Amino acid sequence: MTIAYWCVLAALVLPYLYIGYAKFTGGDFGPKQNHNPREFLEKLEGARKRAFWAQQNSFEVTPGFAAAVIIAQQISEAGQGTIDGLALTFVASRVLYGICYIADWASIRSLVWAVGMVCIVALFAVSA
Repeated sequence: MTIAYWCVLAALVLPYLYIGYAKFTGGDFGPKQNHNPREFLEKLEGARKRAFWAQQNSFEVTPGFAAAVIIAQQISEAGQGTIDGLALTFVASRVLYGICYIADWASIRSLVWAVGMVCIVALFAVSA
């Protein structure tokens, strides 16, 4: 399996790290809250709420990334190093995105988000 494919797995796991932060850093999530976790998450504030939002955004962007990697792997004439590099850069951008979101660094978060989107577009572009 290529590094780019492993990056798809990493992108699929990242949202769960963010939601883990949202749920478990306050010590107030337990079996009772697990009956209605979405209701619990909607009531969070501050960094924990932003971690929840980072999770949601990560779920939204991951299908596009996965499609871009699969297409690049199948039809791109770019070297494997190029595909792997773009995929690694995307995953790194998503880790930084989550950190920026939780820390409330909005401007930097937007720049990091743009880097990730450029990686997705580039994966499609090298397949053209």
